[in-house]
Amino acid sequence: MIDNKIFFRAGDGEWTETPDGNRRRVLLHTDELMMVEFAFEKGGVGALHSHPHVQSSYVAEGRFEVTIDGQAQTLSAGDGFIVPSNLVHGVKALEAGRLVDTFTPHRADFLT
Repeated sequence: MIDNKIFFRAGDGEWTETPDGNRRRVLLHTDELMMVEFAFEKGGVGALHSHPHVQSSYVAEGRFEVTIDGQAQTLSAGDGFIVPSNLVHGVKALEAGRLVDTFTPHRADFLT
């Protein structure tokens, strides 16, 4: 088992800049599941990409245009979405905001 973190407090975790200019911090993780917070400025883009992990996302703050497998919707605080394994997806922040994403299994690339 990886070095698990199973509790999180608001001030925990270090922010890391993402390749597309946003920020993320790993909140919690086990081998099977990971929770990550992403922060976007207005106009920030999470570029279209895919990965083998199943992802669920909760819009904690702001408004986002979310595209999954070519379908786009505008989601606001309190909304959410699921990305099945290997589907192309991405987001654009229509205003500053935060997403809380969960991945199964964990994203080992976020722990290095």
